[in-house]
Amino acid sequence: MTREREPVSPPVALTIAGSDSGGGAGVQADLKAMTAHGVFGTAVVTATTAQNTRGVEDVHAVPADHVASQYDAVIEDFDVGAVKTGMLATAPIVETAAGLLARCPAPVVVDPVMVAASGDRLLSPAAEDAYEGLIERATLVTPNADEAAVLVDDPVETPADAAAAGRELVARGAGAALVKGGHLDEDGETVVDTLVIGDAGGDERGDADAAEADAAGGTEPTVVRFENPRVATDATHGSGCALSSAIAARLARGEPLREAVGSAVGEMGSAIRRGYDVGEGPGAVNPTAFDGGM
Repeated sequence: MTREREPVSPPVALTIAGSDSGGGAGVQADLKAMTAHGVFGTAVVTATTAQNTRGVEDVHAVPADHVASQYDAVIEDFDVGAVKTGMLATAPIVETAAGLLARCPAPVVVDPVMVAASGDRLLSPAAEDAYEGLIERATLVTPNADEAAVLVDDPVETPADAAAAGRELVARGAGAALVKGGHLDEDGETVVDTLVIGDAGGDERGDADAAEADAAGGTEPTVVRFENPRVATDATHGSGCALSSAIAARLARGEPLREAVGSAVGEMGSAIRRGYDVGEGPGAVNPTAFDGGM
């Protein structure tokens, strides 16, 4: 047995999000999903939460200047290939994140975590309003239907509404928007996730996507529907965190945006079917069930 070191040098991704004491969502889920994709995960903790599979009992936000200090410590030492944001908790933290990421050359995936799967509110109203600056910096924003409705101030009840919301988010500056369809009822058996890719996303989309936009005159966003069978379960705690982290990990590995989104969305069924049956609540998705394309 050799005693020589055999180090590996994986791509690096960063999550800026809250901690889930129950382990099913937040930074804990993000790091598991990144590891499953062969990516080294680093973390900036924005808040600690007292929560479990049954719900959120308390949230304690970290001071915004400490969020900035954590971010600087990571960026100064690691070659970060992609960043994702999750729960940001307060307006000062949202504004701090937007300012920090304005100087970040890596792709940024913004998961606007506003409501937990349990229905608990995780973001203050002032912080919701502060999201405009962060959306402008996003390579991709990944709201569910409820979050998209808050962001665009319009109901999102159908896949057509989701496409309209995605277009609006792109018009507001996001490179692309993935409006998740888990809360929409297409036919009771199918989940429709809607990806809207703006013309400004060019290089990150890959040649096929850029050609599609050029064929349309370079002005209309590209709309892509991903349809997958609905898994009959309410154990979806951490699903948004795992999905956005999987996309960020794939972007850190150099995958084009459309490919990264399509692959991560396709893998979510496995993460949900093989979810963790732990705790007394519905349970959580299994970020390690992603095959990661490895």
